[in-house]
Amino acid sequence: MAPDPWFSTYDSTCQIAQEIAEKIQQQNQYERNGENTIRLTVTIRTLLQNLKDKIALLKDLLLRAVSTHQITQLEGDRRQNLLDELVTRERLLVASFKNEGAEPDLIRSSLMTGGAKRGVPNPWLFEEPEETRGLGFDELRQQQQKIIQEQDAGLDALSSIISRQKQMGKEIGNELDEQNEIIDDLANLVENTDGKLRTETRRVTMVDRKSASCGVWFRF
Repeated sequence: MAPDPWFSTYDSTCQIAQEIAEKIQQQNQYERNGENTIRLTVTIRTLLQNLKDKIALLKDLLLRAVSTHQITQLEGDRRQNLLDELVTRERLLVASFKNEGAEPDLIRSSLMTGGAKRGVPNPWLFEEPEETRGLGFDELRQQQQKIIQEQDAGLDALSSIISRQKQMGKEIGNELDEQNEIIDDLANLVENTDGKLRTETRRVTMVDRKSASCGVWFRF
């Protein structure tokens, strides 16, 4: 099965963000040692632009996947949460690179070490469910593909049930049409019989009248 392009792009975007964090830490070290940081600065700017472009691509891929129903709404929400975290990381990296905010060194340290100091949460960390904790990107992709396959199988089963119910509805409709035709035929038959009965009744009445007239004539 071909890898999901969204997760492939997401993985490479996370790697770029990590590389930027490492370059920023390296730049700070150079500055503390009085070394030239021009080359690193250019590299970081290029990586930040690349990160921005990758995030824009992820947004576009996600929008297309949701709008064309390639993924479920639940999966779309999950990917949107991952994307929001990436956007937050990008902003922190840009702020750290530009030395914006009260404690840029603290932000960079949190990004690099995976810890948190002075009560500032690590933006790289989020509470993972136990079933995905400790899994690598490839394993997460495989697990995600398995979930999608299970969802697809469930949707296929639901579609099959709906198709059967639709067919049953058509059959019931056809049977009702046949019964309505039978009822119409019976109504026509009853109407014809009623007409014949009226005709015969008139004939009998006429015969009775003629018989009565003949009896009076014979008496004279």
